[in-house]
Amino acid sequence: MPTNKKEQIIFTLMMCTMMVFGMSVYNTLLHTGLEGVTLNGILPGFLPAFAVALLLDIIVVGPIAKSIAFKLLGKNKGKMPLTALVISGCMVFGMVLCMSLFGLIMQQNFSGNVLMNYFQAMGLNAVCAFPLQLLIVGPVSRAFLKTIQ
Repeated sequence: MPTNKKEQIIFTLMMCTMMVFGMSVYNTLLHTGLEGVTLNGILPGFLPAFAVALLLDIIVVGPIAKSIAFKLLGKNKGKMPLTALVISGCMVFGMVLCMSLFGLIMQQNFSGNVLMNYFQAMGLNAVCAFPLQLLIVGPVSRAFLKTIQ
């Protein structure tokens, strides 16, 4: 985990970049199929999604998720694998809630039952976001952070 402000910035940028890119590929694949998964198909949606995700991470979701995670951890705060997993889980949950709404707004998907569309988007995003974060993005980011510490 980051130990100073510089490491926190690097870690946040890495996590956000990889998560938004991975989720952009996944959502493009869901909506357009394999032929849409090109740089031209992903990049237009990636840039605004990255900006929104970074702001949400820094200003809203990050502080709330960490607060909830530390309350859940209680006396186990210092145990690194557990702490990283709980914080990651809380972050992914919060970001899935927010970014699913962002996706609906960007797609202008307000036809039919908007609430059902939102819950469906949350479910589809959670299915990819949790494993992506816990199995790929989190470990890669933490490993990179260890190399620069």
